[in-house]
Amino acid sequence: MEVMNRYVTAKNYIEGSPKESDFEIKCSKIVLSAEPGSNDVVLKNLYVSIDPYQINRLKSYSSSQKTSSYVVVTIAPGEIISAYGVAKVVASENPLYKEDDLVVGTTRWADYSVLKASEYVLRKLNSFDMGFPLSHQIGVFGFSGLTAYAGLFEVGKPKKGERVFVSAASGSVGHLVGQYAKLSGCYVVGCAGSKEKVGLLKEKLGFDDAFNYKDEPNLESTLKKYFPDGIDIYFDNVGGKMLEAALANMNNFGRVVSCGTISEYTDPNNKVPPNINMHDMIYKRIMIQGFLATDFLTIFPDFLSATMNLIRLGRIKTLEDISTGLESIPQAFVGLFHGAKANAGKKIVTLVEN
Repeated sequence: MEVMNRYVTAKNYIEGSPKESDFEIKCSKIVLSAEPGSNDVVLKNLYVSIDPYQINRLKSYSSSQKTSSYVVVTIAPGEIISAYGVAKVVASENPLYKEDDLVVGTTRWADYSVLKASEYVLRKLNSFDMGFPLSHQIGVFGFSGLTAYAGLFEVGKPKKGERVFVSAASGSVGHLVGQYAKLSGCYVVGCAGSKEKVGLLKEKLGFDDAFNYKDEPNLESTLKKYFPDGIDIYFDNVGGKMLEAALANMNNFGRVVSCGTISEYTDPNNKVPPNINMHDMIYKRIMIQGFLATDFLTIFPDFLSATMNLIRLGRIKTLEDISTGLESIPQAFVGLFHGAKANAGKKIVTLVEN
C-alpha cells in the first residue's frame, strides 16, 4: 500500500539558536512494505524523542561530529531527521520483528520510518514493558534514564553522605540524577531556570534544595552558600560559567560528570572561561570525565531492571512534557533552548491520538 509520509526537515544548517522557521514539514510517497530478503523494516512512529544534542547534528560543523558515534552524525538540510522513538511495525523482512510488534529505537521525525538493514537498532517491547506508559521507553527507560544512571553510578560513583550538585536539574536527565543520588544517601542540590521548576525539584522530586540560576549574579558565591562544605560530585548538563563556579567549590577528589553543555550549543562565546584554577584542579585531584550513554550499553539490562522496580515502588518519579502532532516538533525542539517555563522533564512528541 502506498501512503503519503510527512516528515520534518531543516531548511538550512542551523548556526546559533534554532527558530521554528528553520524547519519545514515535507511529504513524500512511500510503500508500506519491505523488500523481500532485505532485513528492512517499516514502522509507524508513535512517540519521538526531542533532545538538545540534535542541534549539533544540524550544524554545518560541530566538533562532536568528529566522533564515530551515531548520535552525532551530521544531518544535511532537506534530509529526514533521525531520532529515538517508539513505533509499531507495519512491515518487516527481519525475522526478529513481525507486523504489529511494538519497538523502541531508531525512528524518524516522521509519520513512518522506512529503515534499511544497516540503519537501525531496535528493541522489541515485551510483557515486562507493558505495565508502563509507552512514552517511558524513550524517557526514564531510554537513553535519558541510562545517561542519568550510568553517569552517576559508573562515572560519579557516589558514596553515602556525599554532596551532589546537578545543573539543569529539571531536565530529562537531571531530574533522574537527583533522585538516584538521594536514594544513594547523598545531599542533593539542583539548579533550574524558573521558580516553578525550583519548587518542583524540592516538593515533588525530593531534592534537599534548589535555586533559580537566573536570580544569581555570582554563581560561585551561590554554590558556596548551598555547599558550605564543598561539592563532591557535580553532574554537569550545561557547561560554561556554571562549570567554572562548580569547579571553584569542589572538594578534594571531587568528580565532575560531564554530560552536556547546552549553554554552549547555541552560543560559541559561552565556552568554559580560561580562568579556571588549574592549580586547584591538580592539588584537589579533581576528575572531569565526559561520557556518552552508548559507552554503557552493557549495563542497560541492570539499569532497566533497577529503574523499573524503583518506578513500581514509587521511589522515583518521572517527568514528561508531551506535545501532540508531527507539526509540533519544531516548536518542541526550539523550546529546549529557550527555557520554556512549562518544559520540565523529558520532551516527547506523540504522533498518534491513542
